[in-house]
Formats: sequence, structure tokens, C-alpha cells
Amino acid sequence: MDGMGQPESRDERESAQSGLPPGQRLQRGWPVTHYGPVPKFKPDRWEFRVFGATADGGKSCWNHEEFSALPFSTVVADLHCVTKFSMLGAEWGGVLARTILELAPPATTVTHVMVWAEYGYSANIRLADFASERSVFATHKGGELLTAEHGFPLRLVVPHLYAWKGPKWVRGVEYMTADRRGFWEERGYHNIGDPWGEERYSYQEGPGDGPEL
Repeated sequence: MDGMGQPESRDERESAQSGLPPGQRLQRGWPVTHYGPVPKFKPDRWEFRVFGATADGGKSCWNHEEFSALPFSTVVADLHCVTKFSMLGAEWGGVLARTILELAPPATTVTHVMVWAEYGYSANIRLADFASERSVFATHKGGELLTAEHGFPLRLVVPHLYAWKGPKWVRGVEYMTADRRGFWEERGYHNIGDPWGEERYSYQEGPGDGPEL
């Protein structure tokens, strides 16, 4: 299990300040933050599903062995937590979200996805954010497998959004033709979550930022 980490020194903070979104602090190490218990990984029962408004109307499924055989890519990207710590320049390895979109195409009417994880946790993301060339279903960080506390066997990393938009312990993706809020979005967090705009809470939302009532 990774330690909670320590804030960077003054010199390190100043050297990286230009790379930090407003309100964030540079962090050494990787704090463990999540809601609920750490699930126990059972490889024989694990499955990744893509469902909802797919192009062919069906669903796609991969077991753990099959998912592990998908094309592996690395992405060097930051991680910005809404609790105000940031890690810069981490190397993430795994399956690009774009690969999933290619293997299981969405219908032309899809505008958003809901990423589902263990215990029914969910995060809604605009399709354009999900399809970013740096959005990755990570299995590795820094060349090593993720720890269970950090999302093993699979977590989504969407570097240009706050980290809660990238759930740990991902189990599937739902294609949606209209937006609806995920777990934290229903509990007062911003529907989009852009750290550069410091979009932390729902009261900051402007017209068009959230689902129509």
C-alpha cells in the first residue's frame, strides 16, 4: 500500500507551479483516497462490459485475460485530485479509451458515457473527454501494476479532468444519448470537473454544464 505522501519542498513547488491548476498543491507520493472499502479482485469473475447506445445495439465483454491482451499504450500525464493535491508527469500504462471506442463503437447519437466501477460507483463524462488521446484505462503506473488501493486491476485516468472522473476498479462503460449525473455529481460535485477552471462543486455550474432537469 502506498503511503499518504508528503507535500513537495518549497523549491520543488515553485519549479512546478506553472504546471498546476488553480488551488492545487504539488504532492510527492500518491495519497490513497476513495469512498468505501477496497474490493477483492477475483480474476475468474472479473468482466469489463460496454453497453448502452452501441452502434450495433449489442454489448461487448472482455474477461480479465482478454482485456489484458488488448493493445497496451503508455501516457505521461498529470493527476489532479479535487482534494487539492496534484501529481505531475506520471506514466500510466493500459488500454486507451479510444481503443475501446474503436472495438465497441458508440451510436452516432451518443454524447456522454457513464463509467461504472465496483459497488455501483459511477462517473459521467462527455464523450469528447472520454475520447481524448490521453484518456486511458490504466493497469500500471510508472511501469508497475497498480496496487489494490489505487484501483487494481483497472482505473480510468482522464488527465484534463479532476481525478474523481476517473474511477478506480472500473467494470464497464455505458454509452448514453443524454447526460445524467454519476455518484459524486449527484452529491454536489461539478458535472464537468475541469481543474483549470476550478470546477469543483455543482453550485459553480453554468448553463449547459449539467443535465437538463
